[in-house]
Amino acid sequence: MANGEVDVLREFLKARRVKTTNVIRHGVAVAEKQKSVSEFKVPQVGSKENDKISALPGQPSGINFAQYSGYVTVNADNGRALFYYLAESSADPTTKPLVLWLNGGKYTHKNQIFIHTILPLMIALIDRPGCSSFGNGGMVELGPFRVNKDGKTLWLNQFAWNNVANILFLESPAGVGFSYSNTSSDYTSGDEKTRRDSFTFLVNWMERFPEYKNRDFYIVGESYAGHYVPQLAQLILSHKKSEPNLVINLQGIATGNALLDDETSNSGSYDFYWSHALISDEVHEGIVKNCNFSTETTTSEACDEYTSEADSCQANIYSYNTYSQLCYSSAYTSLPIDGFDPCSADYVFNYLNTAEVQKALNVRDIPQSWESCSGISWEDSPHTVLPIFQELMQSGIRVWIYSGDIDHILPVTTSRYGINKIKTPIKTAWYPWFFQGEVGGYAVEYQNLTFVTVRGAGHFVPSYQPGRALTMFSSFINGTLPPGFN
Repeated sequence: MANGEVDVLREFLKARRVKTTNVIRHGVAVAEKQKSVSEFKVPQVGSKENDKISALPGQPSGINFAQYSGYVTVNADNGRALFYYLAESSADPTTKPLVLWLNGGKYTHKNQIFIHTILPLMIALIDRPGCSSFGNGGMVELGPFRVNKDGKTLWLNQFAWNNVANILFLESPAGVGFSYSNTSSDYTSGDEKTRRDSFTFLVNWMERFPEYKNRDFYIVGESYAGHYVPQLAQLILSHKKSEPNLVINLQGIATGNALLDDETSNSGSYDFYWSHALISDEVHEGIVKNCNFSTETTTSEACDEYTSEADSCQANIYSYNTYSQLCYSSAYTSLPIDGFDPCSADYVFNYLNTAEVQKALNVRDIPQSWESCSGISWEDSPHTVLPIFQELMQSGIRVWIYSGDIDHILPVTTSRYGINKIKTPIKTAWYPWFFQGEVGGYAVEYQNLTFVTVRGAGHFVPSYQPGRALTMFSSFINGTLPPGFN
């Protein structure tokens, strides 16, 4: 990333700290009349039979689960269609719940080392939503396959989340991944449009896959999906109140290393840098004394000077894992100790831009190639989604927040500070949970909310600690706390 781009992103963050008027603070606008579910049904051209994948090019032998991918039209007039990939469970899929996975936003550009070596301010980097849930979440994190270095073959992820659930990856909004629109104005989006399209997708997808109607359903996502997940859950529950027969049987949500609240994301990031010896005492003290990250006020010139100095200290640190190697750096001679290849995104890029792969995935002939993240213009974005979390916590569904504890872009401190603003009492005190005889992380159960850390995980929790991530996810699905030491 060029220095000019970094400067632009830093200015973007400064502007975001100022209170704005074009944000949706708590969900559906008060004066808006809610549509009935039937009005979300859109004429479709796809079918379950045509969406079934016989095999992905280069996949290993002995695969025992069904795969589907294709498009669901969410706006027939505009020709707007969202791409999905479904990996059914490898163990008795008819009894397993359905989980929708949503990725958020990040900046990755093929073969550009600077994106990992010059770190812009936290919110500026991730606050441009539009990253592929299938290519990132599905092929790099929790999906059944990972791509080999050759960009042509796959290997089986033994800790894939479809071991315990049917996992549905949605590319949203239009313009992300293989999702598209025939109307150019659709490539300007925002939180509200995204959640409406996601709801429209679910209503119509379940008509194509009726066996999932009324199945236990969960929404999970990371990063900017800290907005997507609770907003979509809120919309589902609002329809459930007026239409009790709604077939989307939402049971819970979970967000990982998520953008929840701008104020605590800023303060939590700089506190993380200081507590991990990444900035000096003097710089941290200057930030504490001079910066008010509340969305109600602008920041001072002194604050800008100290935060700029703090940001400059993050050069040559991988944005998504404080201790990871950098892809294509001189130090990149072998896999890092966590086993995750920092160049994985490049392998996925090569694989998903192969004509044979796109044909197997039922990708339509669209003009753009697949990209990890797309530069979509974004209109509305609330400074906090914590009020939505509080609303969901009172609804009776399961609500989890989790964090990899060495994420550099949305550190664990940002999650903890956000939860502290909710001010909910503790039911089960902070304790270590275990995986294979070692501490997998820590957990605390609040009233109607569970917070879990994953030890040694960066932003992409299932990439860095796949076994620990699967243990945590299994606990979430089963409605239990992560296992303590026996």
